[in-house]
Amino acid sequence: MSLLRTFETGLRGIAAHRLRSILTTLGILFGVAAVISTVGIGQASSNAVNSRIASLGTNELTITGGASVSVGVRGGAGSAQTLTMADVTGLSDSSNAPDIVAVAPENQTSTTVINGSVNSTTTVEGSSAQWLTANSRALAGGSFFTTANVANHALDAVLGSTTAANLGAGVGSQVTIASTPFTVVGVLQSSGGAGFTNPDDVVVIPITTDQDLLVGQGHVQRIVVAAGSAATVGSAYVEANQLLLQTHHITDATAADFSIVSQSSFLSTAQSVTTTLTLLLASIAAISLLVGGIGVMNIMLVTVTERTTEIGLRKALGATPADVLRQFLIEAATLSVVGGILGVGTALAVGVLLPHFTTIGIAITPLPVVVAVGVAAAVGLIFGVYPAARASRLAPIVALRSQ
Repeated sequence: MSLLRTFETGLRGIAAHRLRSILTTLGILFGVAAVISTVGIGQASSNAVNSRIASLGTNELTITGGASVSVGVRGGAGSAQTLTMADVTGLSDSSNAPDIVAVAPENQTSTTVINGSVNSTTTVEGSSAQWLTANSRALAGGSFFTTANVANHALDAVLGSTTAANLGAGVGSQVTIASTPFTVVGVLQSSGGAGFTNPDDVVVIPITTDQDLLVGQGHVQRIVVAAGSAATVGSAYVEANQLLLQTHHITDATAADFSIVSQSSFLSTAQSVTTTLTLLLASIAAISLLVGGIGVMNIMLVTVTERTTEIGLRKALGATPADVLRQFLIEAATLSVVGGILGVGTALAVGVLLPHFTTIGIAITPLPVVVAVGVAAAVGLIFGVYPAARASRLAPIVALRSQ
């Protein structure tokens, strides 16, 4: 029997059991869609993180509270509150650190912000008047709070573009944070955030006010430092490190209770984390493809059992075991490929709809699409081999006697 004739016979076999074929195809469809979507979400997250770090420039350093030492046991980084506003003052002094042009202390807290009857849970960040410069951000409207506002514990707030849109607030609006009314004095320009985090979903308030209402007096989670240029970031690093070692009375640099990292370090770490997360999500989603493959094998085994008379008749009329094997393999592969193609369509629809209804971005590229469809076809062939081989081994007389 020709391959074309065998293919036509296989398609007729699928069409004869439409509902069963559709249900089998759904297993592959959801598996392929899940793999492509999760890889796309991971890729979008990676792109957003990389873009955000790159937009900050290569002249930024981030200082975080370091390890604590208790009863001779050294704790992990960030396990103690070791940074203070005195450190911020020291780093801001050009005589101590001439290559540092901006210093911004930062505290971050996730809390609910209210505008009238609308509320949104977002990141409230306490900082200083140099936050814009240190973080390479710009305003879309209004103004940023000043050093005098920080000193006066002003109830001023600057909203990220996403937060402003979510709350329906703008310059001059009154929003409530921690049961306290704030006046919106500015709105930030969008930095193009996407993926799992959104840098535009933020509210920046004076750090003194933040310490009063949210985190406690004297609390500083980290300090963002900007060097004059990428060429002087190394000098800024040395200056900051030496100053903090001196003011923290640390003689052994390996015992420092703070850490300083550059944007390149952040980029490397972020890429590693997002790649691992993407692989993890894709691996979990791939399990559904395996389940779909088992479903294909199950349906094909049922089909072989139901069609033993047909198989016997075809063999009695001259069909070879190879013809029967090809027919059932074609049926299994067709179910998987059709499911794979429909899964690609579903993933593309998810890629269009997901960003419209959530803050999660998704970037679908050709490679995972091709791989997912290829794997789906391979799954159909692999799991279809046993049922097809079983059908090809049926003796004509035994098959005809089954009815």
